[in-house]
Amino acid sequence: MKDTLLPDLGHTGELKVTPDLTVPEVSDHLTAFSDMPPVFATAMMVGFIEATCIEAIAPHLDDGEHSVGTHINVSHFAATPVGMTVRVEVRLTQVERRMLTFKVEAFDDVGLIGKGSHHRAVIDKDRFVAKAEEKAAAVP
Repeated sequence: MKDTLLPDLGHTGELKVTPDLTVPEVSDHLTAFSDMPPVFATAMMVGFIEATCIEAIAPHLDDGEHSVGTHINVSHFAATPVGMTVRVEVRLTQVERRMLTFKVEAFDDVGLIGKGSHHRAVIDKDRFVAKAEEKAAAVP
């Protein structure tokens, strides 16, 4: 990690809600969602929050480093229909060795739709992938 990875680092992302980002489209494997209202899915909001945090810290990581999510505590309290834009604002609040804590908020065209915190760990990507492959190989 570079010495520029410091608390108060912020980043904003924007995303237009399209039908493929709605609850019924989360996954063909999760059929319980198939008859739900076609609004921005919590799962997609969480993914968008993670992606925005990744974008925030990317310029501050060394070659071969990446980050993985380790904890998310987010409330999603307002529905967003297809066609609206969602804006996510993230702010790095704590850097403790390789553990990062973010304050996160999500807004649509009308107002606040979600907020909470997110934790990420900075990893050595090659080492992480090697451990995952080792784990997969251990399965009979």
